[in-house]
Amino acid sequence: MKSPALLVSIVSILHVPLALAQAAPPAASGTLLEAVVVTSTPLERTLFEQAQPVSVLRGSQLRLAVQPTLGETLAGVPGVSSTYFGPAASRPVIRGLDADRVRVLQNGNNTLDASATSVDHAVSFDPVGVESIEVVRGPATLLYGPNAIGGVVNVLDRRIPDERIGAPVRGSIEGRTGSVNGERGGAFMLEGGVGGFVWHLDGYKRATDELHIPGFARSARLRRLEPLPAGEKEARDVLPNSDLRTEGLAGGASYVWEGGFFGLAYSGFHTNYGTVAEPTVTIDMEQRRWDFRGAFFAPFAHVKAVKYSLGVSDYEHTEFEGALTGTKFENEGYDGRFELAHEKLGPFEGVLGYQTEHSDFSALGEEAFVPSVATRVNSVFLFEEAVFEPVRVQLGVRYDQVSVESESSPGFGRGSERTFDNVSASAGLIYTPVEGYAVALNTAFTQRAPTYQELFANGPHVATAAFEVGDSGLRSERSFSLDLSLRKKTGRVTGAVSVFYNRFSDFIGQFATGEVEDELPVFAYRATDAVFVGGEAEITWHLLEPAAAESGDGKTSAAPALDRPVLDLEFKADYVHATDRATHDPLPRIPPFRASAALNFQHGRYRASVEGQFSARQNRTSEFELPTDSYILLNASIGYRLTLGSAEADLYVKGVNLTNAEARLPTSFLKDRAPLGGRGVVCGLKFTF
Repeated sequence: MKSPALLVSIVSILHVPLALAQAAPPAASGTLLEAVVVTSTPLERTLFEQAQPVSVLRGSQLRLAVQPTLGETLAGVPGVSSTYFGPAASRPVIRGLDADRVRVLQNGNNTLDASATSVDHAVSFDPVGVESIEVVRGPATLLYGPNAIGGVVNVLDRRIPDERIGAPVRGSIEGRTGSVNGERGGAFMLEGGVGGFVWHLDGYKRATDELHIPGFARSARLRRLEPLPAGEKEARDVLPNSDLRTEGLAGGASYVWEGGFFGLAYSGFHTNYGTVAEPTVTIDMEQRRWDFRGAFFAPFAHVKAVKYSLGVSDYEHTEFEGALTGTKFENEGYDGRFELAHEKLGPFEGVLGYQTEHSDFSALGEEAFVPSVATRVNSVFLFEEAVFEPVRVQLGVRYDQVSVESESSPGFGRGSERTFDNVSASAGLIYTPVEGYAVALNTAFTQRAPTYQELFANGPHVATAAFEVGDSGLRSERSFSLDLSLRKKTGRVTGAVSVFYNRFSDFIGQFATGEVEDELPVFAYRATDAVFVGGEAEITWHLLEPAAAESGDGKTSAAPALDRPVLDLEFKADYVHATDRATHDPLPRIPPFRASAALNFQHGRYRASVEGQFSARQNRTSEFELPTDSYILLNASIGYRLTLGSAEADLYVKGVNLTNAEARLPTSFLKDRAPLGGRGVVCGLKFTF
């Protein structure tokens, strides 16, 4: 799709009445759309009160979306795609930006793994064990640092309870099985409380076999350009080396009193999976993590709350070449936050915060492609909000000092240190002309320091089948962004539409050079100027009854009325147009225009859905990058909720890619070697008591 066509499409969409927060499940007719509170701002506003577009996955919607990886779990959210390094390693791509520009958090703190370092590194948790996932689209550097220049994904799991629980024990048990990859696994959660003492325990385990695919693993284009040597057979019907094993266990406890809470949690994660880029390379990864979090409410005059948190992690993963140990990656670090929220001073209410991070990263082995590096970040930020009905104003500023120091080592020469001083600022405005409608405008200036990999990489990375080369002279990346959203949450039509403009100076990208080193293609990091333009839409037509307005106190009903059927037609779409301003060429691995339409039905304890997903052909490709064909996926699901006294059982069956279409993601380094899975069925049962 050309950019003029994009503008015409956006203008036409803007004439449709739109908007509630992007992720709440369809509400029942005659009931109230849910006012979800999110943590994307320090004042915890509802989705309708955010200056930036925010989506939330939870409940049955999350259970149906869950995949072994975070990227694939979120791939149906407007504006979010996936790096898809096979079915075992995938991070979110938000508006065409990925890796270090998308911040992945656990309960507001850094995951402290190595998933942003390389596309073959998995995120250090399984989505099956989480309660909800929040996605902020667009720069969120104000709260979460320069690594959130593209957006934030915050995973919430309740491991540190922050409120009292009125039962000694409650919990859930879930089992899942899938046919396309032989998936089997499950999860459990137990929690309870006695007085002010509350506790939490959860665990999960998942195993899959190699993924079944529709046809050849390598695309037709790649088979024509690079035919296999005589005697070798093309992989077909099954994606080689795509199996995985994952398990995790976590426990936490808190003491909650009227004026605050304090808690801690310990979690362990372990996974072993194949990297589909190389048929004999596997990765064994584990993380051990401590988390501390607490708050004091109204401790002093004019102070609304004092909140603090600290995450401490010991992470390592080893890449094996067959039975031989290859490269071993280790990352030890911590992420601490302190926030002081003040009561209204004149019209302004806000938060002053401090954040500190430290990580010691090392890659050991003959094929280590980065040296050992220590990274330190110290930051202060201020967020203020004022309401002048019908306008809400949100302002913020942040300062980050980033230090990256590499050690002397063979192959990388003498150690060096780079220090970056970055400033980010944002201004947002939410205008509510009438009840149920809102217009949100957000603008931001952000800076991001280059990572240790972008600065110091120099060697073969076997798991990705690439020779990576950094540039130690890179400067901080700078960005100016504008984001406009129209929202509507009542009536026959609800939803949201957003358009954005993001202009970068010294944009750091990983580009294929066309050269070969150690029999591997060379990918070099270099800076250029770039611009990203696009938009998202999520619109729901309530076919039987219109959605109702919120009550005066903002409270809503989450469950549909049992005696009234709900029939909703849901439409989603997104598009990104990304260009290198220096050469006027397209940037690599950018998602094309995507759209989906779903018919969702719910009546009493029954629910059903049928969905079609369309991804356009991507022929705006960079040098040495092949085009990607369009595809259509057809999915369907049914579910039934059974009440057994005070307990509840939720059974669901989901059919995926029912037409067995071949689908390849333009955002993936392996798009011509690893298609998405073929036709399959996923069955699950969650028992809550």
